Amino acid sequence: MKDGKQEGRIFRAYIREHIRAVILYGMAVLILYGLAALYDYREVFRNMSYGVVLIVFFGAVYGVRDYLRYRGKCLALRENLERSGERMAHLPEPDSYMECLYREITDVIETEERDALSEYDAKKQDMADYYTMWTHQIKTPIAALRLLLQGEKQQLEELFKIEQYAEMALHYARLDSISSDLLFQTQDVAAILRAAVRKYSILFIGSGLSFALEEFSLHEVTDEKWLSFVFEQILSNALKYTQDGAIQIYGLDRQGEKTHGEAAFIVIEDSGIGIREEDLPRIFERGFTGHNGRMDKRSTGIGLYLCRQILDRLSHTIRVESRMGQGTKVIVGFAREDWGEGIQPSDTKNRNVTGM
Repeated sequence: MKDGKQEGRIFRAYIREHIRAVILYGMAVLILYGLAALYDYREVFRNMSYGVVLIVFFGAVYGVRDYLRYRGKCLALRENLERSGERMAHLPEPDSYMECLYREITDVIETEERDALSEYDAKKQDMADYYTMWTHQIKTPIAALRLLLQGEKQQLEELFKIEQYAEMALHYARLDSISSDLLFQTQDVAAILRAAVRKYSILFIGSGLSFALEEFSLHEVTDEKWLSFVFEQILSNALKYTQDGAIQIYGLDRQGEKTHGEAAFIVIEDSGIGIREEDLPRIFERGFTGHNGRMDKRSTGIGLYLCRQILDRLSHTIRVESRMGQGTKVIVGFAREDWGEGIQPSDTKNRNVTGM
């Protein structure tokens, strides 16, 4: 059906582009016949008719040949338009001086675009290299400050937050080149999560919140470093927006029920301030802070954006269920083929959901 429409468009375009020449040719024939009839040149009229028939015949042959050439060029241009990467090398040869000029213009535009893209990539790489260098260099004074502040619990907590912000900057800078940094192996996801919890233990202890990490097992092909960063960001948000109450972590099976065996989903649930319903559809957008972010001037709107981007590249999933004043659940999924079947925890079916 698509090919038929394309053939029709090409034919109509050819007629439109050549209709003026056809009309002029017809007008010339009519003028000749009119002159012959006006002067009653019967023999000339008859002989001229034979010539016109031959001209029409050869004109039709030329028209068919010219249309096939025109059609071939249109199809080649259409195929080139759908091609990715270098296009100039695949353009059909020009047939006229005007087409040569158009091709030269296109060549100049493509060259300028390629140069601009190369310059942009170089600047972006320079910036990523700078962030990487800066993050690694700042770790040295952070480590020194940690030694100096031994026993100063509050100062150590703030120092830990500085280190995490530096880590976020590093991962943000590396996001575009994440593919070259991924190392997929079968990992103990529960162990990665426990390591992230231990890393944040200083903040958990200082928060005064009750904490529960239920036992479950989960083994998945993933990247340990990037998945660990995602868990750290989710834990950081849970701690930031939970003033009192509890944070609990548990696993769900493929049916959405709590399990102490093999899990397909990991839930990090807090009893914090929650997220407004109107903010839920946008929480994974870059730079979006929402109502909570406007209340907390330190919010960057980058954390959940990074989580979503990283998990997409790892072929995992994330969704958030929350109500204002009733806490938040962040559910990280490792069963993508089941994600679209409406699997939800049995006790949260009436909650708001986003990130599907």
